[in-house]
Amino acid sequence: MEILKLLSNSNTASSLMFLALTGILGILFGKIRFGNIKLGIAGVLFSGLLIGHLGATINHQVLHFTKEFGLILFVYSIGIEIGPRFVSSFRNNGMKLNLLATLIVVFGFFTAFSIHKLFNMETHIIAGLFSGAVTNTPSLGAIQSLISDQFTNGNALAEVSGMAYAVAYPFGIIGIILVMFVVRGIFKIKLNKEIENYQEQIDAGSNQSTVEVLVSNPNLFGKTLKFLKTTLDKEFVFSRLMRDGEYLIPDDKIYLQEGDILFGLCSDACVPHLELKVGKLSPAKKIKITDQMSMRHILITNRKITGRQIKDINLSGLFPANITRIFRGETEIIPAGNTTIEFGDTVRVVGARNRMNEIAGFLGNSLHDLSHPNLIPLFIGIFLGILIGSISFFIPGLPAPAKLGLAGGPLIVALILGHKGRVGNFDFYMTPSANRFIRELGIVLFLACVGLGSGKHFWETIVNGGYIWMLYGAAITFIPLLVVGILGRFLKLNYLTLCGLLSGSMTDPPALEFANSIAPVHAQASAYATVYPLTMFLRILLAQVLVLVLA
Repeated sequence: MEILKLLSNSNTASSLMFLALTGILGILFGKIRFGNIKLGIAGVLFSGLLIGHLGATINHQVLHFTKEFGLILFVYSIGIEIGPRFVSSFRNNGMKLNLLATLIVVFGFFTAFSIHKLFNMETHIIAGLFSGAVTNTPSLGAIQSLISDQFTNGNALAEVSGMAYAVAYPFGIIGIILVMFVVRGIFKIKLNKEIENYQEQIDAGSNQSTVEVLVSNPNLFGKTLKFLKTTLDKEFVFSRLMRDGEYLIPDDKIYLQEGDILFGLCSDACVPHLELKVGKLSPAKKIKITDQMSMRHILITNRKITGRQIKDINLSGLFPANITRIFRGETEIIPAGNTTIEFGDTVRVVGARNRMNEIAGFLGNSLHDLSHPNLIPLFIGIFLGILIGSISFFIPGLPAPAKLGLAGGPLIVALILGHKGRVGNFDFYMTPSANRFIRELGIVLFLACVGLGSGKHFWETIVNGGYIWMLYGAAITFIPLLVVGILGRFLKLNYLTLCGLLSGSMTDPPALEFANSIAPVHAQASAYATVYPLTMFLRILLAQVLVLVLA
């Protein structure tokens, strides 16, 4: 009886219980496969709609706070994750991919705008359809926040926009996959040929290779290894040295001799310079690990060295050891002397076997320290994000001032802090596990609140004409994707890369999962990651612009 009484009251305890139940059922539902796709975390939205429809009693103040806080956690963690690669995503082929992704976003905006004009759709409904049709949850949070602030009876209208989002969401996933099949059929694409072409592109575009260099420049004879590494800092990443068939421990005090063979990493552009300064290059053979030498991946958890450059840490001077790679999240960094080491990095170290434990201790390598949360930078970032998001600014042509809101503000700040990595003594980098936990918690809270808030009147809305929203949402999904998909093939874009582009332009993990199942290569995931940062930013911005323009 006490439990029934608790669930029937709209107090804080019952609200949190329904939120937890929604999260449990939604995550389980999201794991169910429908062919090659899963709903993933979107299952939380539909479980929330079901529980809300069945009559769950929710305290709306608790629901509102939880939804906004979950959204902030979600977008902030996304910004911190994609910040380090936001600028680099525009380099080389990334510029073309981002331009095509931008076209998809802009075409979707004008498709939604046209539907509003042609069928006299209400602003809050078309805005919700625009977010759901492109499966972008942060943009929903942005428009709901804006609608609540700008419209009379804004909270109720925001709930309706959540219903529209839910109606359009399923075809948002199906539509991407359908476009992949349509483009494949139109151009009669053969997957084996696309895989072969992609591998050729990778081989041709690879500008880093492991090489061995024969020391034959007399000017280097008698010079120390430290002198060589300083001279070739950004041209050659030194790993190991062989002399008379034996590998030597990479001690900076070793004097170079004629006939020494250096092993390391060199970019294609630096090959002529390296041959001129050192000697003849050839592809490196497989390097043996000897009794005296070892290679090990070590976690950076010693905060005394974080934020410092490799040359200042002087690992080679303190130990016979050398850092040859840095792994930061999903990014691999080729180290130079001025490369900064950050907390949570994993570094590949080559050094003396008998001192490797000592080296690991110096760098940290503590899972306990890694798991200890560094919360001050997190709350600084959230504070600044909310502050920036609350500032109003005028855009010519709009009837009311705009602001980035609780979605845009934290995202912009997180992108900047993620790109910078460190400001003064504050390290804003989050380990992948911590970032994923915060992101997943935030999106589950947000989607659960959207579902519970919209579920009560969801079915009634669909029966009384809301089903036509599905067609409008399908148009917003399908038309821009098909147009740009065909354009991409005319521009000779690899089909697998195109599939990743289409998924990334919709910021849709389930679609990416399907795209990855097409072929066992990294083309899809690489294109997805390239366009994701800019697309996420544009989705949030244009969703708010749509509301302000139509208002």
